[in-house]
Amino acid sequence: MKKNLLRLCALIFSTVAFSQAGHIMQGVGSVNMSMGGAATGQPLDISGALHWNPAAISAFDDKIVKFDIGLFFSSPELSSTVPEFDTTGQPTGNVFSGVTEDDRGVSPLPNLAMVWGREDSKHTFGASAFGISGFGVTFPESNTNPINMPQTMGGFGRIESDYILLQVGFTWAYELSDKFSIGVEPTFNYATLELMPNPTANPTAAGYPSADKASAIGFGAQLGVFFDSGTGFKAGASYKSTQAFGDFEFDNTYLDNSTGSNSFNMDYPAIYSLGLGYSLGDVDLALDYRLVDYENTDGFSTTGWTSTASVQGFGWENINIISAGVQYKGVTKLPLRVGYTYSSNPINSDVAFFNIPATAIIKNAFQFGLSYEATDQLSLDAVYHYGSSGDATSGPILNPQFIQNFPPYGAIPGSEVSYDMTTSMMMVGVSYTFGTN
Repeated sequence: MKKNLLRLCALIFSTVAFSQAGHIMQGVGSVNMSMGGAATGQPLDISGALHWNPAAISAFDDKIVKFDIGLFFSSPELSSTVPEFDTTGQPTGNVFSGVTEDDRGVSPLPNLAMVWGREDSKHTFGASAFGISGFGVTFPESNTNPINMPQTMGGFGRIESDYILLQVGFTWAYELSDKFSIGVEPTFNYATLELMPNPTANPTAAGYPSADKASAIGFGAQLGVFFDSGTGFKAGASYKSTQAFGDFEFDNTYLDNSTGSNSFNMDYPAIYSLGLGYSLGDVDLALDYRLVDYENTDGFSTTGWTSTASVQGFGWENINIISAGVQYKGVTKLPLRVGYTYSSNPINSDVAFFNIPATAIIKNAFQFGLSYEATDQLSLDAVYHYGSSGDATSGPILNPQFIQNFPPYGAIPGSEVSYDMTTSMMMVGVSYTFGTN
């Protein structure tokens, strides 16, 4: 019975488990992460400034190098429910449900930043190499969860994905006055993507194929302005353009060992950021707001089935992100920080099925960090992050054969797929300032 039932609801999924806010890392480096990612108007370290507001690097008058490495842990769960039918195709009133847990393990997150500035110069330069987006999930094949049943039985079998986006930027900031700065940063991107199965490919009688890892190159830019009143109040704004990528070219292998190829375009969305900062004595406050424009980004702006039952896109909505952080410097050589990040969910229930398992949509994230100022030149940083997706993302299982009766995507009555997760991360970093006595 299960086999007949699963063949009714089989059909596709999309395997992107994007990390943190949408598929955007909420912060870069130990210091910025510990402030919840807020840095547009409060540049406490060079990594946060380079990533969120190129104009803000004008706050640094030395040559500084910073390196961070983090270990990211996640615990996503994927569940599904489908109605059972008898041999005549009529519903029995019973359902078949199951849950699968991810068994991927740990993902590394490296970041490298450099800034060159002088107190007697209006120009500040920077360079960075950041892992700004990445994911990887592994839901093993299961005979107890409908969505992970073998493809020969109508499920999708093992669901696995691996995505990495490395962004390299070269930054220039110029002080228009002692209070105002502008900045510009061209960005160069390299991304790799591996999917199993591959929902962007056309299925055959053998189902959906597995795909070799594909790569793509992308380009974009970021512009920013920064204001420092000199009395504690600071503000900033930045615009990061869409990072336009070439196509991912997939080489596919089906279960019957036949092969094929397909291409899929997935850009990185434009981001608008506004930030405020205030410093008074031993306390630094930071607050950022971001709008992420998924609705005008290739790969996310469209959704639904093609005429050949592959997925057109993921159908994400724009998201709002609020980042806030506090730093306390009252403990000698040991600044302490706490941060919070809120993100709305880009996936509505109608398209939840197309985004299996987009499990790393984190609604609430909490951070605690500190630094140890070993010398005037050397600082050691650390942060711990915990995030939760809040309510599970859920929606009906979809089948293009049901579109005529259940438009627009063919929702199967009585079915559901859902996913949620928690995340944790530990990151450490080192910052070295040249020429400080």
